[in-house]
Amino acid sequence: MLGLNPIGVLAKAAGVKVTTIRYYEGIGLLPTPPRTASDRRLYGEEDARRLSFIRHARELGFPIEAIRSLLELSSHPELPCDLADEIVSHQLLVVEAKIAQLCALREELTRISLACEGGATGTCRVIEALADHGLCSTEHV
Repeated sequence: MLGLNPIGVLAKAAGVKVTTIRYYEGIGLLPTPPRTASDRRLYGEEDARRLSFIRHARELGFPIEAIRSLLELSSHPELPCDLADEIVSHQLLVVEAKIAQLCALREELTRISLACEGGATGTCRVIEALADHGLCSTEHV
């Protein structure tokens, strides 16, 4: 992507939808781009880099406000990176909690599946377990 390009070119280069770019502009993650005389948005290399940063951060599960903070930090290279480290450490805790929850879900689903003895649904252990959370052996919520 060289020079100024329309929104479709930026979207394709970044692997996002045009509506995503408009959304990020609307919430202030991407600056409002210059427009042509016919009111078409034009984007440059810096926009592409910023969008790539946002997309990668979203793929890593960062919430919008954390991305906003990280973008602000990235525009001040003279600042210490303590806040960036805090943000990523918090995200790591969130991911670890999700992993723990998924492990509990796997354990419970495995237990329910193994309890199935076949037969009619009226006596099905899977249906029974899903109908009564009290039958679960782990806390998976």
